Amino acid sequence: MKTSHVFPRHTNYDLPFAVKGDGCYIIDKNGKRYLDASGGAAVSCLGHSDETIRKAIIKQTEELAFAHTSFFTNDPAEKLATLLANNSPEGINKVYFVSSGSEAVEASLKLARQYFVEIGEPERHRIISRKQSYHGNTLGALAAGGNITRKTYFEKIMLETSSISPCYPYRNKNNNETETEYGLRVANELEDEIRTLGAKNVMAFIAETVVGATAGAVTAVPGYFKRIREICDKYGILLILDEVMCGMGRTGSLFACDEEKIIPDIITIAKGLGAGYQPIGAMMCQDYIYDAISNGSGFFQHGHTYLGHPIACAASLAVLTKLIDEDMCKQVKEKGNILQRTLQRVIGQNQFVGDIRGRGLFRGIEIVKNKSTKEPFPKKFNIANKIKKEALNIGLICYPMQGTIDGSIGDHILLAPPFIINENEINEISIKLKSTIENVCDEYK
Repeated sequence: MKTSHVFPRHTNYDLPFAVKGDGCYIIDKNGKRYLDASGGAAVSCLGHSDETIRKAIIKQTEELAFAHTSFFTNDPAEKLATLLANNSPEGINKVYFVSSGSEAVEASLKLARQYFVEIGEPERHRIISRKQSYHGNTLGALAAGGNITRKTYFEKIMLETSSISPCYPYRNKNNNETETEYGLRVANELEDEIRTLGAKNVMAFIAETVVGATAGAVTAVPGYFKRIREICDKYGILLILDEVMCGMGRTGSLFACDEEKIIPDIITIAKGLGAGYQPIGAMMCQDYIYDAISNGSGFFQHGHTYLGHPIACAASLAVLTKLIDEDMCKQVKEKGNILQRTLQRVIGQNQFVGDIRGRGLFRGIEIVKNKSTKEPFPKKFNIANKIKKEALNIGLICYPMQGTIDGSIGDHILLAPPFIINENEINEISIKLKSTIENVCDEYK
């Protein structure tokens, strides 16, 4: 669309023109249907035509569209915060609403810093994260993440952060290690880095509970996060869990950390919180962090115009109510198992499929040139982008990404379909992925 005045993400690629949503499908202006197997970017957890959420939005617009939170609170925000707090990990009772996942992470980093200033430890300022992670596109969130490609242009204007190895067993577990031994080895890198920086200088460790777009639904081995929690407690460092992509039921529990049996100090959510019907995210924190602000300066030095937006909160309240009342997390676990089994059956033996991983309806497929050696395709082949285009051509939306292994080489496909998906649609995803992978990769083997 060369005549468009929209500044697109990719300036040399004409996109289909979306006009309508129907369940798990998006329809373009020519009537072509696209099965949304990635929920956009793990956003559309309830599909594209949920009447309950639509009605909640309309009702709220008829009552109150906007009231700035420096002057008012509002009913949808209060009810949503209460519902989140009542269903969150123990002690996490305060909710700070924003409009995106990047904003939620940015707020979490600023809260961590202000917390230590308030309690008399102003020297704590360093952030430690993991390689092959992603925490958002604002400068603070981008600096905290480990997505090399997205950081390249902006490194000179970002704050300094440290990173340790990811928990990525498919690539990095030694053959002579058990999963437990591997998990402890990479978790203990955190303690090493804290000692290198000086514990008195470190304020937070941030990690995705289940890694999202950068490495493709990588889950930690059992015991990894338990050890991470122990290290943070030992040195008085805040643990921030980024569940922007993997939270709100996506992995089979409302908060992904429930499966890890740990409780963070701060947690960030977005994407599925609004299910795509409104832009909304949130940072949630432990009571003691909030109390430090409340009993200290009494003012969090942060804010955005649209935080706690009544219409966004009304939509999110309808989403969260549905997730809880209809026991969607149980459905996600069951459908996730079906998706995993179907993918294994249809593409598991494919010569280009190295690993199929994930949890719930959050699955990653790592693409390789050689299955037995795990050799990736050379970066110059740009396999991920070719898979995305080929899939779109046959009516499938998936989320391929390049740089899976180290930020440069490696390709994967991320799947995060709506929770309302059925078995026929799961089969459609698998069959279309099979032909897509074969059509693209056969050319470069």
